[in-house]
Amino acid sequence: MAADITAHDLIAKHRPTLDQALEAIRTRAYWSPHPEHPKAYGAEGSGSLSMAEGKAAFDALLGTRLDLGQPGTDDFVGGEVSPYGPELGVTYPHADVDVLLPAMRAGMRAWREAGAEVRAVTCLEILARISARTHEFAHAVMHTSGQAFMMAFQAGGPHAQDRGMEAVAYAYVEQVRTPDAAEWSKPQGKRDPLNLTKQFTPVGRGIALLIGCNTFPTWNGYPGLFASLATGNPVLVKPHPRAVLPLALTVQVAREVLAEAGFDPNLVALAAERPGEGIAKTLAVRPEIKIIDYTGSTAFGDWLEANARQAQVYTEKAGVNTVVVDSTDDYKGMLANLAFSLSLYSGQMCTTPQNLLVPREGITTDEGPKSYDEVVADLAKSVGGLLGDDARANGLLGALVNPDVKARLEAAASLGEVALPSRKIANPEFPDAVVRTPVIVKLDGTKPDAEAAYMSECFGPVSFAVAVDSAQDAVELLRRTVRDKGAMTVGAYTTSDEVARSVEDVCLEECAQLSLNLTGGVYVNQTAAFSDFHGSGGNPAANAALCDGAFVANRFRVVEVRRETV
Repeated sequence: MAADITAHDLIAKHRPTLDQALEAIRTRAYWSPHPEHPKAYGAEGSGSLSMAEGKAAFDALLGTRLDLGQPGTDDFVGGEVSPYGPELGVTYPHADVDVLLPAMRAGMRAWREAGAEVRAVTCLEILARISARTHEFAHAVMHTSGQAFMMAFQAGGPHAQDRGMEAVAYAYVEQVRTPDAAEWSKPQGKRDPLNLTKQFTPVGRGIALLIGCNTFPTWNGYPGLFASLATGNPVLVKPHPRAVLPLALTVQVAREVLAEAGFDPNLVALAAERPGEGIAKTLAVRPEIKIIDYTGSTAFGDWLEANARQAQVYTEKAGVNTVVVDSTDDYKGMLANLAFSLSLYSGQMCTTPQNLLVPREGITTDEGPKSYDEVVADLAKSVGGLLGDDARANGLLGALVNPDVKARLEAAASLGEVALPSRKIANPEFPDAVVRTPVIVKLDGTKPDAEAAYMSECFGPVSFAVAVDSAQDAVELLRRTVRDKGAMTVGAYTTSDEVARSVEDVCLEECAQLSLNLTGGVYVNQTAAFSDFHGSGGNPAANAALCDGAFVANRFRVVEVRRETV
């Protein structure tokens, strides 16, 4: 294919950014090339869409057909309804995979021969073009996930782009770990040495399948997408049926960049599905699929791991995130931090705390001793104060992503004594949006019926304040929870070095990411790309971490060609 942009152009444009990303993952210091503030976009000559332009671009998509020019398209399908109420009306290509999959493989040779650096900077060009459309993507994420606009803008835009770039950086590091070529000479004493010229080529495993999620289509989707693409693999994107648009736009941008760079655009393709078709299971066991990335329920994640035996499977499933509350020297800060963590996006994050383990005899604080009942009541009051203004509440909570979340929320009130009831909040702009504040339920950690509740994930704005006999009992319950159910996050509040060490030991031994004594503007359910690891890959909640070397290294193999040196 003729290239509109050359490899030299891409390297000149993006190599400095790649180098900065490589330095960031080495040092773990703060860095991001993607601005978090909406006003940073749309300046004259910037090439990026302003807030108004992004909204207009999103509106122009509604009710249209998004034709990606893919081979094997046999129909156009759609049906997304925004959690805020409106039908999107966008339709997408439905693929005959017997035609599409061979077409995707056809571009692998040229993509492989391009080398790790060219693949990396091509991926960075894709990300740069997505970044320029961040405002448009923000509305697409908002109206498929239910995130409030500001969260959709940040998490669905710059933070997702950071995670994609982080994956590219790790992919590059792992591929260049082995040199392209080596001259090998083995002495043979009086005889002539044995001389070989050796070439080493990173080779992608094959077609990667990305199974997208409803809540964070870009943030959870970009790491796998770019890790696979940067390591030489075509990527078939299968979005969640309720959240197709953000990933369809991503595929559109990727195909445009690949074509302009002289590569086969079919290296990235979309697999949208008809209502109820359930193509993920069918695709997952196709022999052409060699890599799978999945975020979603434990049941389907377990099924993938058990049945997609021909593929390298990376899963992020469900866990029971836990916070140990033992003591604090900043009681108000602790309560405010927890209240925000429980409220953000209506608790619809895989990192949101669910179980708060509090000694039934109470805790020590800078405001004096606080009983279990006082701690729970004060936390309920803090959440209520945070969400007391409806406008602010809408901006933090967003909308419930689907009816299942609403059903779990309503059922939770029957599980124990309700310390904070959930309330409905009207959204003046979107009257059909289902907006609910969190519920906090008190449970006795020694009761078997209570254990059935707190030892199961209750995804959504539901938290359990679990009374335990002591801090040590809290630590042991934490250990059992992480070991048996998994956790994406663990938090703890303590002024005791001994308790802190015990919690650390549990997290190190059971492989869970820990946040200690957060009382400021960093929250247990937030992670920063290039610095924080999202998940560990070492407990039942996920078998991979975003992002480390293990997440990318097994997406390719190194193939060696040896020749005798003449």
